Amino acid sequence: MEQVSANRSHGGVQGVYTHQSAATGTPMTFSVFVPPHAEGAKLPVLWYLSGLTCTHANVTEKGEFRAACAKAGVIFIAPDTSPRGDDVPDDEGYDFGKGAGFYVDASEAPWAANFRMRSYIEQELPALIAEQFQMADMTRQGITGHSMGGHGALTIALRNPGRFRSVSAFAPIVSPINCPWGEKALGGYLGADRAQWRQYDACALIEDGARLPDLLVDQGDADNFLHEQLKTGLLVMACRKAGIPATIRMQPGYDHSYYFISSFMADHVAWHAQRLTV
Repeated sequence: MEQVSANRSHGGVQGVYTHQSAATGTPMTFSVFVPPHAEGAKLPVLWYLSGLTCTHANVTEKGEFRAACAKAGVIFIAPDTSPRGDDVPDDEGYDFGKGAGFYVDASEAPWAANFRMRSYIEQELPALIAEQFQMADMTRQGITGHSMGGHGALTIALRNPGRFRSVSAFAPIVSPINCPWGEKALGGYLGADRAQWRQYDACALIEDGARLPDLLVDQGDADNFLHEQLKTGLLVMACRKAGIPATIRMQPGYDHSYYFISSFMADHVAWHAQRLTV
């Protein structure tokens, strides 16, 4: 792991790091904010997964999480959304290929060689964090994300019961099986067998028996992707049917942007902190 940059912020350190990933076969970049803490202290970890077209930098620069994380004593980790590099296959659309890894392990050529973001986020990067950041308490993890990253946060938590004490999302894609973004991504990365898609669909995972201890979701009602792509109502129904305690808030007048995310980021950090610091 190499440090790209480090900046003092809110008494802590905002760092950006790069390493060679075995999962993707490419260099990967991620950011970590470590809040101020006593020497030898162990701090809980909050993962943030970003959306389509994003890198680690979008939330790092626009997310407005550092003050809340410093107050709560929570480490904030923001990975990239896909492999990068001249030899990595890509697509002309913004919603497939680079910047659109969808947090899956691809099985179709030519994507399968590099697009292994599920393995990267679930296995490789947590192991690296545990090794390189001694203050990180990996027994106390939370996860959140935006849009495609909200989809990632929900499905990773549902597939890994007990790993995350807290799960939230901003404007998540709740059912990729039932929206154009998801059909393109899952069909392209995984092939035509829709049964294979269910492991990457939060509503399908809940329907198939996966559970979360509770859930917080914020969704803007002025989000232009709400009805065609995000379909928040499907998650409301899935949680209600499964008996999952879910606070799913429709926020009037908010869109899909980081103006929306940053408005509620402190709420989410505090909500996670309540569950991670006990």
